[in-house]
Amino acid sequence: ETFTLLPAILARLISSLSFPKSMRWMDLEIYFARPIHWILALFDGQVIPFQIGNISSGNLSRGHRFMAPGSFQVKDLGDYLRKLKNSFVIVNPEERKEMILAEANKAASEVSGNLLRDEELLETVNYLVEYPVAIRGGFAAEFLSLPREVLISVMQDHQRYFPVVDAQGNLLPYFIAVSNTKPKDPAVVVRGNERVLRARLADARFFFEEDQKISLAQRLEGLKKVVYHSKLGTSYEKVMRICRLADFLAEQIAPGLKEIIHRAALLCKGDLITGMVGEFPHLQGIMGGIYAKLAGEKEEVALAIYEHYLPQTAGGPLPKSPAGAILSIADKLDTIVGCFGVGLIPTGTADPYALRRQTIGIINIILEKNYPLSLSALIDQCLILLAEKIEQPPHTVKAEVLEFFKGRVQNILLMKELAPDVVEAALAAGFDDLVDLQARAQALHEFKKVPDFESLAIAFKRVVNISSGYGPGKVDREKFEHPREQALFEAYQIRKVKAEEKISQKDYPSALRELAMLRQPVDEFFDSVLVMADNEAIKANRLALLANISQLFFRIGDFSRISTN
Repeated sequence: ETFTLLPAILARLISSLSFPKSMRWMDLEIYFARPIHWILALFDGQVIPFQIGNISSGNLSRGHRFMAPGSFQVKDLGDYLRKLKNSFVIVNPEERKEMILAEANKAASEVSGNLLRDEELLETVNYLVEYPVAIRGGFAAEFLSLPREVLISVMQDHQRYFPVVDAQGNLLPYFIAVSNTKPKDPAVVVRGNERVLRARLADARFFFEEDQKISLAQRLEGLKKVVYHSKLGTSYEKVMRICRLADFLAEQIAPGLKEIIHRAALLCKGDLITGMVGEFPHLQGIMGGIYAKLAGEKEEVALAIYEHYLPQTAGGPLPKSPAGAILSIADKLDTIVGCFGVGLIPTGTADPYALRRQTIGIINIILEKNYPLSLSALIDQCLILLAEKIEQPPHTVKAEVLEFFKGRVQNILLMKELAPDVVEAALAAGFDDLVDLQARAQALHEFKKVPDFESLAIAFKRVVNISSGYGPGKVDREKFEHPREQALFEAYQIRKVKAEEKISQKDYPSALRELAMLRQPVDEFFDSVLVMADNEAIKANRLALLANISQLFFRIGDFSRISTN
């Protein structure tokens, strides 16, 4: 039965495959990444019969296009793998990767160097070749005067070469290319690769020398002609917003660095109109930092410019300097709020402005640096600066941005292996201060490990649930009818003072221990007192007491969201 179902399934499966770029050929109804020349399809040694266009399935496959171009019959999977390897095709990607590293390291060691390993490049090269062969080439030592970042970018990003470094990590004038064939005359292939790299390096040297003739400060005026986004203005306007937002951040976090941060913000986008960044866009920020330093700007200014695009991936390195961190937050937050303000909101399948990555970057910087910032106040400041650009009501934009941050910070806390219910409880109590949120979530997470946590949580949840919908209010001791009311009220007053002192010090573990002391009087209260009394005044007084206790719990988290058995 399986055999009879497979032809239709496989035909649909192949036709359903999608690629970033596809092409047509012969039968114009067929789209695929590349033309299909043959289809090998076997089940228990039998050919599964079906067609894609005019290509019929069979039991034939082929090896390396140049080193073993002929076809061969296949009996089963083992036979397939064995014959392909004999025909210079390594099917297993891990085996290919090991071959690449072994050959590349051997080639580098022959000039007393080491391979500068880059996982992304390794992954790319691994899927470009069927039978990897490492080839070592060289370039003129005079090019080593170019910035390290430029040399690596030319080799890795443009040419897909691996740079070679010495034992101290300094670049050597060599590279390792990975070929898909064993060349008959390796020297010819090496000369060809060297010639291409030499031209690239000459271009980079030209840009590097020409760019330095105009300083970043002089380029500021040129940013007025560069459109950042049709709805959000020019790059010059963005720089002005970044400056004001960075000033706002500096006042709160590092007032002593305000001059440094403002100068870095003013110059941070100047490299966008340099020849080097025009040729190597991913070096934006990096070249700005290098050019700033060469032009005599302060070291802190140059470093802040260099770092302000970090992190460039969701889990990538963060800015190390305070000025770089503040500038990074300002730049990213302006982008996020601006995009939300003009309706450029990420969807489940599209995020062209990398707003998720930039939001995660801001959160990670704030948490890493322990910056006590108000997210709400920062967004308000952005909205003021973008007032003439945004198309949505400010309160709508703010709500959407906050919800977007909430989703990202929730994922980050979960990735720190905090319990999902604990994260939800901490978030429900507010996330305006992200550092405070993390501290509360961690305290709750550890609190769950307390032996009698279950009974504590149940008691707290009873308080929260029964007082839900009732706001805290003044408790009238004259309306107490039962000694347990009086006992709970007195315990609450004592623990409130002590817990609030610990909360003000951000000592949430100690605050939770103080709140835990309320467990017994809460249990005794519920065992002895009917909250929903017939007398409305008595009932309201009891609910006010419970609502006050609930509000105290809520300073740390919403205990009703914590799972219990």
